[in-house]
Amino acid sequence: MPVIQFKGKTAVETHHHTVPHHTLDFDAKLSVLDKGEKPNLEGNIIIEGDNLLALKALLPTHAGKIKCIYIDPPYNTGNEGWVYNDNLTQPQFKEWIGQTVGKEGEDATRHDKWCCMMYPRLQLLKELLRDDGAIFISIDDNEVHHLRMLMDEIFGEQNFATQIEWQKRYTRSNNTEGFTTMTEHIVIYSKVPGWKPNQFDRDEAADARYTNPDNDPRGPWKSIPFLNPLSPEERPNLVYTITQPNTGEKLKPGRKAWRASHERFEQYVSEKRVWWGMNGKSRVPNIKRFLNELSDGMTPISFWSHEFAGNTDDANNELKTIF
Repeated sequence: MPVIQFKGKTAVETHHHTVPHHTLDFDAKLSVLDKGEKPNLEGNIIIEGDNLLALKALLPTHAGKIKCIYIDPPYNTGNEGWVYNDNLTQPQFKEWIGQTVGKEGEDATRHDKWCCMMYPRLQLLKELLRDDGAIFISIDDNEVHHLRMLMDEIFGEQNFATQIEWQKRYTRSNNTEGFTTMTEHIVIYSKVPGWKPNQFDRDEAADARYTNPDNDPRGPWKSIPFLNPLSPEERPNLVYTITQPNTGEKLKPGRKAWRASHERFEQYVSEKRVWWGMNGKSRVPNIKRFLNELSDGMTPISFWSHEFAGNTDDANNELKTIF
């Protein structure tokens, strides 16, 4: 597997082990507790302080217990004014501490600093994650390629789930000389292989794709072509003759093999699931999939439109309304 190299990597690879443990001090004035309840770490908590120290402070009580982690690290655009402040003893880090990370072309080590900042935090976050959990990371084009390599190295490339593209805006910017950036990324990794995301709730638009043109008593359905993505040469076991019941024509697959075995097709026939089109003369059988057989959810997709997930313009307006 390719590995990422950056200035300072050898020092930060084990830095999460040397970060000192701190205890969390409760602020009674800011805490919301039921009458008689004592401060504890079992419920919702807000931690004020350095995030690296906060993550280390959570390990004794929360290691392997967090099911979902979301982080929104600096995008390293050069405009955020973020500062590298991790306490390492090497001279190069002493030079970095307290200095605002500059823009591309102004700071030759800006990407090294970002990787050094992220590395120990990602390692601690992995320790906090449950085996059935996942981490979601918002990022843009400036560091997404470095983030993916860091995550492959720390979490394992086999645990990459997906990279969601979120449509953060829907209007074109005429003040941009190059491309108008319409999307940002949400990178998702699991703790171990085999993680399954929750399904999205079904909506009316999805259900509207199911109709009932033949008044089937089983209700609305959607047809699926009885064709395989692979060719007959690739799936010779899915090559056989089907008789078109309305025309008597003997049908064999063309560029694509049939979708399933002959035995499975005969089962579809016996269940009256085979659809030959409105005129009954289609040369490709379709299989009915009924709406009432579907689960309550829909498989999530890796593109989140602004209509589905919101956008920054609407978010800004909503915040102005609130405050």
